[in-house]
Amino acid sequence: MRSLSSTDLETPLPRPNPLARYRNGLREYAGEFLGTAMIVIFGLGVNCQVTLSSVSGVASSPKGDYTSVAFGWGAGLAIGGWISGCGHINPAVTLAMAVWRGFPWRKVPGYIVAQVFGAWVGAAVVYGNYFHAIDIFEGGEGIRTLKTAGLFGTFALNYMTAASCFFSEVWISIFIRTQFLGTVILVFGVLAITDKKNQVPNGIVPLGLFVLLMGITTCLGMETSFALNPARDFGPRLLTSMVAMAAIQYWIWCPIIATIAGAQFATFIYDLLISSSDTDVIGKMQVHSSTY
Repeated sequence: MRSLSSTDLETPLPRPNPLARYRNGLREYAGEFLGTAMIVIFGLGVNCQVTLSSVSGVASSPKGDYTSVAFGWGAGLAIGGWISGCGHINPAVTLAMAVWRGFPWRKVPGYIVAQVFGAWVGAAVVYGNYFHAIDIFEGGEGIRTLKTAGLFGTFALNYMTAASCFFSEVWISIFIRTQFLGTVILVFGVLAITDKKNQVPNGIVPLGLFVLLMGITTCLGMETSFALNPARDFGPRLLTSMVAMAAIQYWIWCPIIATIAGAQFATFIYDLLISSSDTDVIGKMQVHSSTY
């Protein structure tokens, strides 16, 4: 072992950088905030561009269609995924990871607050950008109705019942009936893409999410506007309530409760039937039982 010299004793130790320390502590939450904001900016931005440009006073010709909407939301999810470092950027995913995959519960409140606030900020950015176009579309300065509230929050078609909306959002979250269904499919796909046995490189994961959301949007998004993410709906809905577009009504059951339920169901089924990891709840039960 080398003995310390007088030079070693006189050389001051480098001081820790306080900014780096704060950044390290906030990195995960900042990634959730910025990643969710990016999803909303891209998604609501394409909603507004496609719809508002259909009025001649806003644009000389329509700027996009439903395919554009699917691409815009898919791109937003991919970019948000890269920015967040392949984080959750979805409260339903955060809660599912905490319940089934050992994600620390102490981080859950901070993650959800960051996600909702990011969605609110993203909605505010889009609203500020399209403020004047919304005036023209609505037919007067300061007029705000459900005609444009639907560009920010998710609203079902008139023939959809509350029960159908709930099932649909859960199953998009699993099989095929809007809010529940959409979230099941979304989370099931996320788990498959991030499953280590499928050997998808981390840098490619957001591209898989892009394809996944594109598929959900084009195949299952018509009836309830595919919330799939409580923050994506709740943050913009807070913003629209502040500018008198629409009030928060029963939709707490569909884009919020249904998506959370869908994520829980999808994670349980995936871990029960498909996952081979010993870090999920089912794997831990098997490891624990083998020790006796």
